[in-house]
Amino acid sequence: MKIQNPHDKFFKETMGNVETAKDFLTNYLPESIMRVVNLDTLEPQKDSFISPELEESYSDLLFQVDISGKESYLYFLFEHKSYTDKGIAFQLLKYMVEIWEAKMNKERKKPLPIIIPLVIYHGVDKWNTPSNLGDLLSGYDELPENLKVYVPNFDYLLYNVSVYTDEEIKGKAKTKILLTLLRDIFTKDGDKLEESILRSIHYLNELEDRQTGTEYLETIIRYIFSAGKSLTKRNVNKMIHQIETSYPEGSEVTMTLAEMWMEEGREEGREEGREEGVAAALSETAIQLLIEKFGKVPQDMKDGIMNSDTTTLKLVLFNIFRYESVEDVRRYIQ
Repeated sequence: MKIQNPHDKFFKETMGNVETAKDFLTNYLPESIMRVVNLDTLEPQKDSFISPELEESYSDLLFQVDISGKESYLYFLFEHKSYTDKGIAFQLLKYMVEIWEAKMNKERKKPLPIIIPLVIYHGVDKWNTPSNLGDLLSGYDELPENLKVYVPNFDYLLYNVSVYTDEEIKGKAKTKILLTLLRDIFTKDGDKLEESILRSIHYLNELEDRQTGTEYLETIIRYIFSAGKSLTKRNVNKMIHQIETSYPEGSEVTMTLAEMWMEEGREEGREEGREEGVAAALSETAIQLLIEKFGKVPQDMKDGIMNSDTTTLKLVLFNIFRYESVEDVRRYIQ
């Protein structure tokens, strides 16, 4: 049931569809860009430029498109962590250079294509990151214009989904669902996330193909059960009832996934209970042995032992006969 990198999967399954990407761009590209971009030529490219160590934080999609009649590219960078990265313009530069290198070395492209970078962000923290590469360079703004031409600089298009209002979320069903759920998935209020999910299910009714709608509903449910941490059993039951009422075609798959979600929750609860029981027994044993060896254990050290995990407690106990003073224990506890 749990999906690795659920934000990545949800973003790519939705925005990787040409029609959805075209719908997003139609509604959110600046008019000045729309005048020169031919979205009818939009084609997804299979390449990704995110390194494995950054996959937990970013996703990317590359689309070929004609700009002013020439082969060009739109590069989506999706930041799906809960805090902003001040070096995102630098990251974009690296990815753009990699794209150009691929075009130059593998495809022998001359001249190189234009790339317009777009950043989609949905984290919890307020976006306070430089909007262009020049802002990362010390003293760039103070340079005279005739010197700036020697220094690389570019802006990127930012879509900070986390601050969008319902009225600012535009487009067709899948675009609105994507942006709505990305905006609200990190909320700690289960009722607010439930409201967002119900709104998304309402948008599903705009899809003419019910089979497509049912398939996408499964994508939605898997995403929220994997990434939505604030949902309660009550929220899920209300969601199931709403789907049975307004989108009955998806009720069976929803019930199946909900049962899996609830079972996983019970199993996690049992596992946490077992872990807590083991930790409590180990901490009591450690404190008792230290009292027997040194006569007295400071209260803050007792608290630290009681709050330690099982791995730390096993280390404390393993070394119990090597301590020369009770203070030696502090190297293992916070």
